[in-house]
Amino acid sequence: MTRGADGRVAVITGASRGLGAGLAAHFAAHGLHLGLCARHEPAAVRTRLTASDATGAASTEALRAGVDVTDRAALDVFVAEVVDRFGRIDLWVNNAGLLGPIGPLAGLDPAEVARTVEVDVVGVLHGSAAFATHVRSRPGPGVLVNISSGAATTPYVGWAAYCASKAAVEQLTRVVALEEAPHGLAAYAVSPGLVDTDMQAAARAADAADFPEVERFRRAAAEHAFNSPAWVGSHILGLAFGGERRETVSVRVPDQPRTARTG
Repeated sequence: MTRGADGRVAVITGASRGLGAGLAAHFAAHGLHLGLCARHEPAAVRTRLTASDATGAASTEALRAGVDVTDRAALDVFVAEVVDRFGRIDLWVNNAGLLGPIGPLAGLDPAEVARTVEVDVVGVLHGSAAFATHVRSRPGPGVLVNISSGAATTPYVGWAAYCASKAAVEQLTRVVALEEAPHGLAAYAVSPGLVDTDMQAAARAADAADFPEVERFRRAAAEHAFNSPAWVGSHILGLAFGGERRETVSVRVPDQPRTARTG
């Protein structure tokens, strides 16, 4: 059994690409041991602090596995493996999610809509429950971060499944925060802002007839107006370990200054 360089362990779902992979690299660079899962086993991440880090170089480890977040039993097995390897889990990030079908709800494939809700809502329910069960089983606090979106509160024509799912994630997180506070778990629904992921690329590729806001997303790409995964990761670590805990459950990552958009 080993512990992270700073004694902390984080789990990230949907860690094979996009924001999840970026968070994994950022957390590793800050000395956390990692449990990383996705439908397909995530690739290895950089597991040493950079030479310029004030804390110096320190080795970290990552346990990687292919896990379907809609399968609670599989998630429970993964939790047990991470705990067996590292001793405990301090931070859990439910990042796995789908944008889902784009277009007016009346014309969408019901199976695609159902799959989006299953991953984006049921997967977060399972991950939240698995982590809460773990925190209840051992001493000390824990921090749950469910990745949300501005779409949780702003309706977009063509994004019915995604908007509904993220709204559900926000309310789910509020309930978990209330239920688990007596057990030392703090829960946050974190909206990361615009991050240049495959999901963003899919939004930009949509037909304006199906998604009238498409030009806004295309313009953001042309202007490189994105938050980097490292920027988002820094805010999550601040919430979890930096004394930035808030009474409000919903947290929006501020827009990254243009001069800082390098990572």
